[in-house]
Amino acid sequence: MRGSSLLLSLTASLICQAQPSIQPDTIEHKKHLAAVATTQLVGYGGTLIALNQTWYSQYPKSKLHAYNDWGEWKQLDKIGHVYGCYIQGKTSMELYRWAGLSRKKQIWIGGLTGTAFQTLIEYMDGRSAEWGWSWGDVAANLTGSALLIGQELAWNEQRIHLKFSFHPTRYSDPELQSRSKELYGSSWTTRMLKDYNAQTYWASFRLRSYFPKSRIPDWLCLSIGTGADGLWGGYNNWKTDENGSVVFDRSDIARSRQWYLAPDIDFTRIPTKKKWMRVVLFTLNAFKLPSPALEYKSGRWKLHGLYF
Repeated sequence: MRGSSLLLSLTASLICQAQPSIQPDTIEHKKHLAAVATTQLVGYGGTLIALNQTWYSQYPKSKLHAYNDWGEWKQLDKIGHVYGCYIQGKTSMELYRWAGLSRKKQIWIGGLTGTAFQTLIEYMDGRSAEWGWSWGDVAANLTGSALLIGQELAWNEQRIHLKFSFHPTRYSDPELQSRSKELYGSSWTTRMLKDYNAQTYWASFRLRSYFPKSRIPDWLCLSIGTGADGLWGGYNNWKTDENGSVVFDRSDIARSRQWYLAPDIDFTRIPTKKKWMRVVLFTLNAFKLPSPALEYKSGRWKLHGLYF
């Protein structure tokens, strides 16, 4: 579900980056604002309807209830919520900039779009007997929006960009390969959105922002990333059937968290006069550039020549 909203955000970024800047309080401004409102209403509304028909309708409904899922997936799903709301908000801010809204309205209305949309999805979770309203998800959503809005208010720029990377994996162990298909799907796109063992989330710091008088290239960043490994279930690595019999047990595999340190690029700081290139660079900035990386895991360090 988070993946659907992310793809929608990236699509919206293509729309806003392809358009020229305009001045507020003009007829053209009103047309652009109407276009933005229509795009978001149709896009987000259509996504919610599609989710309800293709996903939630397959499970029984219930009264609105809360569900504590904080311990699942080593909180990597929560980091995904932070990232998703950040990306949605940043894209919406660009849409409202194009529409000619004032700076403060761009920040607050655009910046809170991600949390508003994700809260609607959270409500749908809360009405499903299979899941529930997660306060952890809500906190993560607000964190993503706050990180975006706070930087704009404090610095008038994004000095810390949230990014995403993915490394698809095939397992030589047939049992693990079968379990990975059951949990995460088999297609490349599904695995990218659902396989927590293959995802890494990054906070990318643009160095020139902190050393403005230095000769550091304006686009050079230092990124801190985090991911997980050995996750073959939300809380543990075993599964039981309806009768309580164990049908999958890989308790021998350690569930671990990794941390990474790597160089990166702020693509939006690469100068270009071509509108289509600005579209490409804005979109690329949602993802971490593959690069050498230093990994810390279970008390050990490891150097990767190229890490995705």
